[in-house]
Amino acid sequence: MLPLLLSRSSMSSEVNKTGSWRFLRPRYDEKTAPCGAACPAGEDIARIEMLTAQGQFKDAWELILRENPFPGVCGRVCYHPCEVVCNRREYDEAVGIHVVERFLADQAPQYGPAAGLDRNEARRERVAVVGAGPAGLSAAYFLAILGYRVDVFEAAPEPGGLLRWGIPRYRLARSAVADEIQRIQNLGVRIHTGRRIPEDFLARASETHDGVFLSTGHCASLKLGIPGVELQGVEDGMGFLRRMAAGESGPLEGEVAVIGGGNSAIDVARTAVRLGARPVIIYRRRRQDMPAFPEEVEMALEEGARLLDLRSPVRIDRDGQGLLLTVQEMVASGVDAGARARVEPNPDRLERISVRRVFVAIGQEAEETWMNPTGSQGGYSVYDNSSMLLTDRGFPVIRGGDIVNDVKNITRAIASGKEGAMALDMLFRHGPERVGPRLNECRVGHGRCLSMEVYRSGARAARSRHVVEYKEINVDYFRFLPRIVQPRLLKAERTASFAEIDLRISASLAMREADRCFNCGICNQCDNCRLFCPDLAVAREPSPRGRAINYDYCKGCGVCVVECPRNAMSLAQEKDEVS
Repeated sequence: MLPLLLSRSSMSSEVNKTGSWRFLRPRYDEKTAPCGAACPAGEDIARIEMLTAQGQFKDAWELILRENPFPGVCGRVCYHPCEVVCNRREYDEAVGIHVVERFLADQAPQYGPAAGLDRNEARRERVAVVGAGPAGLSAAYFLAILGYRVDVFEAAPEPGGLLRWGIPRYRLARSAVADEIQRIQNLGVRIHTGRRIPEDFLARASETHDGVFLSTGHCASLKLGIPGVELQGVEDGMGFLRRMAAGESGPLEGEVAVIGGGNSAIDVARTAVRLGARPVIIYRRRRQDMPAFPEEVEMALEEGARLLDLRSPVRIDRDGQGLLLTVQEMVASGVDAGARARVEPNPDRLERISVRRVFVAIGQEAEETWMNPTGSQGGYSVYDNSSMLLTDRGFPVIRGGDIVNDVKNITRAIASGKEGAMALDMLFRHGPERVGPRLNECRVGHGRCLSMEVYRSGARAARSRHVVEYKEINVDYFRFLPRIVQPRLLKAERTASFAEIDLRISASLAMREADRCFNCGICNQCDNCRLFCPDLAVAREPSPRGRAINYDYCKGCGVCVVECPRNAMSLAQEKDEVS
């Protein structure tokens, strides 16, 4: 038999540095996920979902706390605009981001103190926060993290604002609110309840504090302005919810009318159902125009409420022991700039409804005119979620929350508090001329939300603002998976008590749902870049990224970029290429 001879080199091919052929250069380039850009609180959602899918629940929870002090609240009652823009929607269904967030918050008691809440060095300045609602408490939270001493003044006997006094228990458990307020107090924030602030407080505040964040909210209900509103049995809807929260409201019976189409009106109607009444909701536009969350409207109807849309109340009369509500039919005659129906009355169509009570929930405004921003003075600046006035002596008053936000909800209030805290910190450190430019540098994507981690020069600051689109995701690496269904009490169970109707999910379900996330723009260590590199130019390294490209051998073929499932890499032309 003849021997089989194989040629073999005794030299390494490393001398042939094929990187010299390159005119395109791949690089690791983490980007912004659309959910993070849409979240008013600026949460790093793509990374939160990645950590949750890996079972790193404490790390994921602490990552939320860098941007949002209320994960338990937002996991329950946020309207989750993040899910509306989720890239996964174009593949199968959006990720249940709020369900995962609530799971992480419900797990929090097992974690102990949040290690992720590292704080800046203590500052000498002291800040007064007026109003202990979500905006004021968020401002206090972030100011404390930035090193400031904070006093919060609240007129009510307990802090929380809308969270404590406006949202019923079946939507938002009292324990979830209390736990998150306690975490804020653990940072050294002092909350003074039962302290109603007079108008001259702003003139005197400079004697005890170095700045004010004013977030008194909209606590005065708008008046209906029709004959009969002064009759006994006609009641303010928000006042009714406050009495319920304080345990001061008794049972109801018969049919009751709820006038309005926002979330407060729906909360009043669903509360009335639980107290034994049959509510009818009167709304002057179409159902699809209602500002209330569609899911909340649907559940209200499931639970027994009735909706009369395109109806406007014109008068209320006494009817024996009850009330007679006269409503006028409205006719849609086009749409306005917000795509809501433009309506006109039909004078020939009146309808009378006999009810036991009438609850008015058509909106709210500030209790006092001095609480509203006034932009006529010098030194007045308007930002995306707050405004700042510097008095003649340079004393800063920042207004936030409902008194400045065009959209009034909890996450926008959180965004307002965060922005106000950043603005005060930048003002104290570098003066008013740097506030606006620095806030712009902290945007997530190109929207209105800001990142405290970016402001504090954390790892997120190195991320590109480019918002990843669906077409930039390599969906070949993902499989179709149905979105989990939020576990919920049955209808008969829901209306029988004020027990929280949305139930928590298990750890396995949370991991499964989080694993559906594309993690748009974020490296999750899948190793495709290393495995597919034909030149073995990608190697592992002991760094936070865990990978490095050896440009001595990278020919710039771009395979690594194409095979990155999440668009966490980019391919750009070499700067020194000779044309």
